[in-house]
Amino acid sequence: MRGSLLTGISGLLALCLGAPAFALTGEDFSVVGSGARLQALDKVTARVTELALGVGESVTYGSLKITLEACRKTPPTEEPESAAFLEIDDDPPDAEAQRVYSGWMFASSPGLAALEHPVYDVWLLDCSTPSSTSGETSGSN
Repeated sequence: MRGSLLTGISGLLALCLGAPAFALTGEDFSVVGSGARLQALDKVTARVTELALGVGESVTYGSLKITLEACRKTPPTEEPESAAFLEIDDDPPDAEAQRVYSGWMFASSPGLAALEHPVYDVWLLDCSTPSSTSGETSGSN
């Protein structure tokens, strides 16, 4: 019991510090994704948009600039899980740009490491592998 509590606390601490928390969860994130599918919500208009981007690419959604740094998933023999390292900057027209998110997001637990923004929500749907990138759409607001 005490060991599992310490493991949980160390995993939470790693998430808060932006470390690759997937290494601490016991999951095997050995499949490197070439891109990711995200979903974004504009809370003012209630409009939901699906975004697709490759590793190292950025997409603009409203005043947000979302950059995908890495995407990993578990192999097909494991329980499905995807994790993406995202950097999100808010660049409103009347203020200076600032980083509002930098860290790992998990597809199965969007609330675990969520973007906290008054207007937008962004969450990870899945990582794509080189064979699954065809047919994805990219959107922007």
